[in-house]
Amino acid sequence: MTADGVYVYAIIRAGRPLPVDATGVGDPAASLRAIRQGRVAAVVSEAPPKLRARRRDLLAHQDLLLRLSEQGPVLPMRFGMVARDEDTVRGELTAREADHMAALEHLSDGVEVNVKALPAQDALASLVAEDKNVRRLRDEVRRRPGYEASMRLGEAIAAALESRAAEAGRRILRELTPKARAVASGPAVQGCVLNASFLVSRGDSSAFRRAAEKLARTNRDRVELRLSGPLPCYSFVSAEGTPARTVGV
Repeated sequence: MTADGVYVYAIIRAGRPLPVDATGVGDPAASLRAIRQGRVAAVVSEAPPKLRARRRDLLAHQDLLLRLSEQGPVLPMRFGMVARDEDTVRGELTAREADHMAALEHLSDGVEVNVKALPAQDALASLVAEDKNVRRLRDEVRRRPGYEASMRLGEAIAAALESRAAEAGRRILRELTPKARAVASGPAVQGCVLNASFLVSRGDSSAFRRAAEKLARTNRDRVELRLSGPLPCYSFVSAEGTPARTVGV
């Protein structure tokens, strides 16, 4: 270990082998090891000095979590989780062993799929055909062109596109929820009317994506859907676990 502490990637069940040839963050890439305590273990490495959210290290962190999740349930840590020393990690594993085991059982064979919905930007024709107010303002601009009339029309279009997208987002959420084991709302994202993550059994992830893609097609005049996954189950871990400091991004 170094004076920079212990970098924590994930918590897994004790006894699981680490992926062959996997490495961690830093340059050169840090060697991995498992700190075992009871029925659980933390996947760690030495924390590199002056750790920052460089693309290389973000990808190394994500790649390791994906490889770990292919072998079994994982409680993933966010990038930059650094514990003071190995004793701190062992203390956390001991204190919360039962909680960690319950979370690992909950996530068993699960992956995360994130769905974001944004207002469709090429839906003006269908919007004008559907929305009487937008159609009226458009006709006013055609009869009496001017800055204020154009502003009112632009604001009405933006509001209507967002309203239609939000309605479609709620419908998509209702359709996808029964196909997942759990759903978690994500933080607000500028421009998005929906940001939700779904816990899906690994074997069902392809079918889930196909269902989401079908909904994207049937609602394309209202929303643009963006799918990400399978991902480590960040959204379904209620606590990061290891007492740590988070490196600034």
